[in-house]
Amino acid sequence: MLDPRQVTTTEQARRIVEERGLSHVKVGIFDQDGVLLGKYMSKEKFFSALEGGFAFCSVVLGWDSKDQLYDNVSYTGWHNGYPDAQVRILPHSCRELPLEDNMLLFLCEFAGDAEAICPRGTLRRVLALADEMGFSARAALEYEFFMFKETPESVRQKGFRNLEPLTPDWFGYSVLRNSVHADLYHQIIDLGERMDFPIEGLHTETGPGVLEAAITVDGAEQAADKGALFKTFIKVLAQRNNLMATFMAKWSNDYPGQSGHIHMSLYDRQGANVFHDPEQPHNMSRLQRHFIAGQQQLMPEVLAMIAPTVNSYSRMIPGFWAPTEATWGVENRTTALRVIPGGAKSQRVEYRLGSADANPYLALAAALAAGLYGIKHRLEPSAPIQGNAYAQQQPESLQLPRTLWEAAQRLKRSEAARELFGDAFVEHFAATREWEEREFRKHITDWELDRYFEII
Repeated sequence: MLDPRQVTTTEQARRIVEERGLSHVKVGIFDQDGVLLGKYMSKEKFFSALEGGFAFCSVVLGWDSKDQLYDNVSYTGWHNGYPDAQVRILPHSCRELPLEDNMLLFLCEFAGDAEAICPRGTLRRVLALADEMGFSARAALEYEFFMFKETPESVRQKGFRNLEPLTPDWFGYSVLRNSVHADLYHQIIDLGERMDFPIEGLHTETGPGVLEAAITVDGAEQAADKGALFKTFIKVLAQRNNLMATFMAKWSNDYPGQSGHIHMSLYDRQGANVFHDPEQPHNMSRLQRHFIAGQQQLMPEVLAMIAPTVNSYSRMIPGFWAPTEATWGVENRTTALRVIPGGAKSQRVEYRLGSADANPYLALAAALAAGLYGIKHRLEPSAPIQGNAYAQQQPESLQLPRTLWEAAQRLKRSEAARELFGDAFVEHFAATREWEEREFRKHITDWELDRYFEII
């Protein structure tokens, strides 16, 4: 019987469905927030869609993560009646769903005019640019996420307050914790193996109920698929265990935020890591230097793609393991970019600014595109940070936007972003981030009530 991860063609996709005797399969597509949307599709419809694609209501590109309709985007809306968007099925994305017995999942991406604003399509365009420049990209994503002894019903009944973490206290890298809860850890590891987002490392992080998982390195497109699927199905697995997982950038003022670090490197057509030069300090090649310079220079302009929610900016405060400026250093975890010296296979850069709430496709697209821009324009980075980056003042050009609204304005004004991602994507995505900030402004926070209710 055909293994799901051996499927690469439409013929093989048909064959595996027939072999399993399935009447339906599951198809899914990731929206601008990195949320997996989809449905069960009959075998007959699926076979037809393998050839010609299928239609998906464009409202999924015209609403937010709470299904509220944007009033400021042009691609779809009341003004054109929310027409269908074309979607293509990706046979090579076929995966078994271990939590649904014999069921198969196929990922999709937007086609036609919707492709210009499709997150996965945006990453593919960046990878096409890399190919034109003679490079292929490899990447690995790692995520921190908090686990709670809660359900979707209980968190709402509690108003998202006084939530009970999976475990108490600060137990980073604790063998005690991962041994007591070994069954859950084994479930996560097994799910990663069976759904092809294999976990290279899994451990407790610092804080109550927080875990960190490092996903095995792969080609950049596959790495983004794996990161997006990981986030989705960790939440599924948690809820099936009467738990909840959150990838919010910062769920509590009392604990550090949750990162979504991105490790990346470029390879030439001969398969050599172009970041590695043993003749240079830290084995850092000229191309890696240009790549970091591009990431550093464009970080303030593409931040909305890296930190896409209002909550993202609560994480970016000094001393809590999240960068606050576009800095870089060698083996320095206080900087936004960390050069990791190594051999020909391991020389890489870690984009430490990435947060767990980011859409993996867009975060990776932004990080890679900025680096390619630096190579193309032969940019030079600032001097590497020595010591604590939080304690050192950086020039205004390296300051990052402090709010999502400001980040959206920087993205809209960025000529480089328009060159790298296209006008249609920049206009659409920036508008969705403006909407997100506007929605937040409609609400009164607990901080405002505590500060002003009586005294003002």
